[in-house]
Formats: sequence, structure tokens, C-alpha cells
Amino acid sequence: MEVILREDIDKLGSRGQVVKVKDGFARNFLLPRRLAVFATEANKKIVEQERQSWLRKEAKVKADAEGLAQLLSGVTLEFARKAGEEDHLFGSVTASDIETGLSKKNFTIDKKKIHLDEPIKVLGEHKVTLNLYKGVTAEITVNVVKES
Repeated sequence: MEVILREDIDKLGSRGQVVKVKDGFARNFLLPRRLAVFATEANKKIVEQERQSWLRKEAKVKADAEGLAQLLSGVTLEFARKAGEEDHLFGSVTASDIETGLSKKNFTIDKKKIHLDEPIKVLGEHKVTLNLYKGVTAEITVNVVKES
């Protein structure tokens, strides 16, 4: 059965693409969840219009993310934490802490978009990457100082 995908589906295809799938997969999974429609001429036109609309929205969202990345490029956050010998923190600075620090500077960034391999546990200056959108990243500086 040939269907037109209305969403990107891993290992199957992307939005607006005509794919051939087994009848059961189409009837039991794709069609009830409105992830695809039957591949008729009328549906091809409708899906193409939806795809064009989606592309315009995507371009706007990406442009907004790039503007936000420009604003975030010069941001520095400072955290004061208790530290022991050899400048190791008793706690750590996590993505939640960075999210809170950004919200105090009037930036609303979800902590899932903050890329930390592991929490920061050492004093000093650290670069943190924010994944704002597909292919759009920003880098901020996190400065961890010893609490007096």
C-alpha cells in the first residue's frame, strides 16, 4: 500500500514523501495516528500544501533560534559554591542551575537543551553548549567561584 507521510518517521521517510508499506502497518499504525494518508492525487495536493506551510513555520522557528543564539553568545553566568581542597566543589552546577541562572537574565531555555556531559564539579570558567534547534547552537560561559 502506498501512503503519504504527514510527519517524519525514523527508518521510513520524511514529511510529504510517498512510501510503500505493508497494509497492516498502514491500517493499524500510520492511518489511525494520522501519521500518513492514502496516496491519492487529492491527498498529494493537500499534503504538499501542508508541507509548504510546515516549511515556512520551520524557517521562522529556525530564524528565531538563530537570533536567540546571537543574544546568548556573550552571556556569562556566575555561581558561588562551597569548595574543598584542590578546588573541587562539595556539590555541583547542573543544567537546572544553569536554567535558573538564564531565567534570572530573562532567557527562557529548557534544561533539556543545555548540553553538559556531566555536572560541573570544579571551580573555574567552563564553556556550556545550548542546543537551541536543529543545527543551531549557542555557547555560554559558566564561571564557578569559591563561596566565601
